[in-house]
Amino acid sequence: MISIIIPTLNEEKLLPRLLKSIKKQGSVEYEIIVADANSSDRTVEIARKHGCKIVPGGKPAVGRNNGAKVAKGDYLLFLDADVVLPDNFLKEIIETCEEKNIDIATCKISPISKKKIDIALHSIYNFYSLLTQYFYPHAPGFCILVRKDLFNKVGGFNEMLKLAEDHDFVKRAGKKGKFRVLSSAKILVSTRRLEKDGRIATSIKYCLCEIYRFICGEIKTDIFNYEFSHYNKEKTSKKLLPSLINKECLKKEFEKKISDFLEKKISFRK
Repeated sequence: MISIIIPTLNEEKLLPRLLKSIKKQGSVEYEIIVADANSSDRTVEIARKHGCKIVPGGKPAVGRNNGAKVAKGDYLLFLDADVVLPDNFLKEIIETCEEKNIDIATCKISPISKKKIDIALHSIYNFYSLLTQYFYPHAPGFCILVRKDLFNKVGGFNEMLKLAEDHDFVKRAGKKGKFRVLSSAKILVSTRRLEKDGRIATSIKYCLCEIYRFICGEIKTDIFNYEFSHYNKEKTSKKLLPSLINKECLKKEFEKKISDFLEKKISFRK
């Protein structure tokens, strides 16, 4: 059986679309666990009507971990509420993992949009994830499939991280199990974050995030502004990059790095 875990916060508009796509999956045995972060709309009501198990949520890492605690499946599939599963998606990814002895996986992504820039940005990400899968794994939190025993072995998602906890999880899990990007499968993803925060600004932000992780390690401070489920607010698609990065936090981190570097240099000379 596969346990599908969905962290939510005020997702009454898009959650039904995902749940309907799950129910079209055919003969695969599954359970759906919704980890809700105190939604003020009808999210929990909708989830219950669709037979979902409800657990307390929080930020995505917390919700995913809480969902995994009550999961009964041999596989855990982490999804976001704004994705849509193509027909036979569950069967295809499970069969591929079984046939190729894959312990943790993600798949290619395809935008729910016809805009050329959205198609181009998602194609670039697909290329990058395929290119780095063998030595520096990446997987977006809206589509991660993992064997439950491996999930438990690595201790789940790191709830202390501020951003990219999904990539951190697959990086750690990939050291103890076989990770692959399933190139034969695609999941449909919303572009609402791109529309809300701006496509160029968001792209630059995540590129800087990658550089930061590579040089400094995982993100444990609020240097990159992140807000869980902020889509119901007034749309501001013309956001600039400074609004997505905490300048004060960036300044403190930069000063700390300089201070640490100087201390090491002085210590080396002694």
